[in-house]
Amino acid sequence: MTKVKQMTVRGASVGKGVDEQATASAVRSMFAAVAPRYDLLNHLLSAGFDIRWRRATVKALERVLARPSSVVVDLCCGTGDLALALRRASAGKVMGADFCHPMLQRAREKSARLEGNTLFLEADTLRLPFRNDSVDALSIAFGFRNLANYRRGIQEMRRVLRPDGMVAILEFSQVTWPVFGPLFRAYFRRVLPLLGAWISGVQGPYQYLPDSVLRFPDQEALGDMLREEGFSDVRYRNFTGGVAALHLGQRA
Repeated sequence: MTKVKQMTVRGASVGKGVDEQATASAVRSMFAAVAPRYDLLNHLLSAGFDIRWRRATVKALERVLARPSSVVVDLCCGTGDLALALRRASAGKVMGADFCHPMLQRAREKSARLEGNTLFLEADTLRLPFRNDSVDALSIAFGFRNLANYRRGIQEMRRVLRPDGMVAILEFSQVTWPVFGPLFRAYFRRVLPLLGAWISGVQGPYQYLPDSVLRFPDQEALGDMLREEGFSDVRYRNFTGGVAALHLGQRA
């Protein structure tokens, strides 16, 4: 898929011809169905690399996290892995937000076992329950791709961030290594959906994963979108040859 085509992609889509509300409902249902095995599958299907990628995201936000007055929100937080990692590194306040209740339940259970002081909110990233200019940093790991409207998601992030606030988007992206790329794509499109369905016992969500990545803007296109919506100092770092990429930017 070319960059021009990718830039025309408005957001996630489940099925054909569905509107944003239907897409959001379908995404919520898919993640609710896989919530019991979500962590196991994440670590297994990524060979544990997802843990390293989240650590790199925490490190990228360490200056904000070091401030006792900071407010950091992890969006589309799922079962809370990144939110809890941010909390452990933070001198300020960290919250997680997601619109899938079963995923949040698991995040809250983890938080209670670990330290019990991370707030998890049931909230849609396209309609965040935060005031304008109220958050110092936002993170989102492997959830941005599932938004029904990418541009509106970025606009909402910018709305709640304070001036000079940071955004960190960790997401599957386009593999750039020439030899590894075809091998990974074969695994991602053919093997991963079968493994995911077998382990989770649910058909559908793990076929949606490679389909959604194929439709998702590549590294440069996502960077351009952030700049167009008012973010400065936008840059990205590829992980594992572009299997995932971490985009960073500041609210201008």
